[in-house]
Parts: sequence; structure tokens; C-alpha cells
Amino acid sequence: MLLMQVIRMEYDLVVVGAGPAGSIAAKTAAEKGLDVLLVEKRQEIGTPVRCGELVSSRAIAKFTEINKKWVAAEVKWAKIYLPDGKEIIQSGEDEKEVQLVLERKIFDRHLAELAAKAGADIMVKTAAIGLKRRKDGLVDIILRKIGEDFSVKSKIIIGADGIESRVGKWAGIDTSLELDEIGSAVQYLMIDVDFDSDYAYFWFSKDIAPGGYAWLFPKGERKANIGLGVIPALTNKSAKEYLDDFVKKNFEGGKILEVVAGAVPLKGPIETAVADNVMLAGDAARHADPFTGGGIANAMKAGFFAACVAAEAIEKKDYSREFLKKYDEFWKNDFGKMLRENRIRLEELISVLYNL
Repeated sequence: MLLMQVIRMEYDLVVVGAGPAGSIAAKTAAEKGLDVLLVEKRQEIGTPVRCGELVSSRAIAKFTEINKKWVAAEVKWAKIYLPDGKEIIQSGEDEKEVQLVLERKIFDRHLAELAAKAGADIMVKTAAIGLKRRKDGLVDIILRKIGEDFSVKSKIIIGADGIESRVGKWAGIDTSLELDEIGSAVQYLMIDVDFDSDYAYFWFSKDIAPGGYAWLFPKGERKANIGLGVIPALTNKSAKEYLDDFVKKNFEGGKILEVVAGAVPLKGPIETAVADNVMLAGDAARHADPFTGGGIANAMKAGFFAACVAAEAIEKKDYSREFLKKYDEFWKNDFGKMLRENRIRLEELISVLYNL
């Protein structure tokens, strides 16, 4: 019987989504003694990849020891190309810090393994399909695994279920986005391309990527992630068509091994990421940087903060929105200001490029 795969029918905490936010939340909560269930709708954690895979070594080191098995490359410099063709070479603020180009498939599984080792139960190919509030102040999360529906009772739910968070909608948290507040990104994993592997590359131009930028992140000898992100409201063709034009012009001899695509929230930080019994983390709470599109570091921080607040709430038996607002305070005081500032930077860049 499928339901036997659930070790318990009641948990302190259920985390929906096993990306960096969800796995760090599950790991942290389990380490604090909570009974935790982590569910992932896909059959494999880490796939499909919807990420440029670039993140600072410092951000990763806060939560796990860096392992070469999930690091494809290290870069310390960046080459930035402006719309007028000018090249800028930029280094990190800290000489000891490098940018890591991850193998997200391996990295995400590593984080989930850390959660499991800490004591969290994990179920894959398990989708959250509903949320019901109970008279006793707890919630039932309705799950579906291989066509079978069942419910798990929980004190708190952490929604780490991405930009189209269903958990947020069920809880009544406003996660709505307009067309010009969503970025569309496409990336190719390519071989037989020439570049200096000491650098990450960025191209800013409305002709290359309207409202966004193109990138190249090294992943080995003559192997790289090459992609771009655009704001659909400012384009006259798809992100893939822009990327095809860019690749044809700059890397015509390269061969495509893999294609990934996804959406990025560009609105900036959500007003609140909490409701009674519920917290949102990562893309579900619009924690991706609206200027760069990067979200791994903020997602991991958000998962950690949410788990800490969940542990305190459960200790005090208070799962109300008012108590969980402590989570809002944590992430807003940490990276929330940067999200607001970078939303303004994005608006200013668009204004300059498009004379709006």
C-alpha cells in the first residue's frame, strides 16, 4: 500500500519542494528536533535544472562544506559587456571568495541527503494538491502520490514550491505577478565553445536580451552554460529565439547538449511570506534577485530562517500569522533590502535602455 511509504500521518512540519530552500528548511528543522516531511513532486530531486548554476562560495559555505563533486568550475572574475560594446572586468570584493558554477542535479540531491541524515522523511513523486485548516489549529496538507490521494496533519507548512507556489495561494498569500514582473530565461549547456575559463561573462543589451542579459558560465574545458533572460513584455520574439540569435553570432561552432528554461520573479520582495501555519521560501516568496535573477543563496537563507521560526513556534505552540511574522523580519533584515534596491536598479536600467 502506497500510504505505508509515509512513516507518520502527522508531522510538526511539512516542507513542499526539495530545492535549496526546501532542503535547507527540512535539514535545519530536523536538526532542531522537529518531525519533518519533505515532499517533491518530481521523481528525481534536482531535475529538471532551471538555473544558471552560478553562486558565491561564501553563500554555500554557510550551510554545507563545499564538495568538488557538485562544483563544475570556479571563477574569480567577470567580464561584463555594456550596450555600447565596452568591456568591464570585475572581481569579487573578497579575494578569498570565488563564484561556483554548480552541477545543480548533484548539488540539490546533496542538500536533500543532508536533510535525510538530519532525520527528515522524504517523499518524491509526491505532489501537494490542497490545504485544509483544522478546528484544532493545525492543517491537513493533501498529497498525491502515483494517483493516490491522502492527507498528512501538520502544525506548519513551508512552501518552497517555486514561482507558481500553490501553497501560497491556498494560504491566501498574495504572490501574483504581472507580465512585466516575470522574466523568461533559456539556457543551453554547450560544448566546443571558446572562452577564458577564469571568467564568467555577462552581456547587457536590448538587442541581445530585452530587459535582461545574456551569460556564459564555464563548466569545463570548452564547455559552458550559455543562456539569457528577457522580460516578455519588452520583446517581440521568444527568449529561445533571442538565445539562438546570440549563439549563432558568438558561438556558431558550439554543440548543444541540454536545454533548460524557466521563469524568474522580477517584482522584488513579497510584502509578507506568512499566513496562519504557513511560510513561503525561495522563488515561492519572490526571493530571487530581480536584477541578476540569482536565487540560490537567498533561497538557502530563507529556508534556514523559516525553519528556525517554525521550531520556535512549535515550542511555544503558536502557529499564527502574527507569530510567524518573525520570519518576515529575518529575511527582510538580511537580504530584503538588497531585493528592493535591485528592483529599483532594474527599473532604472530598463528606463535608460528603452527611454521609458
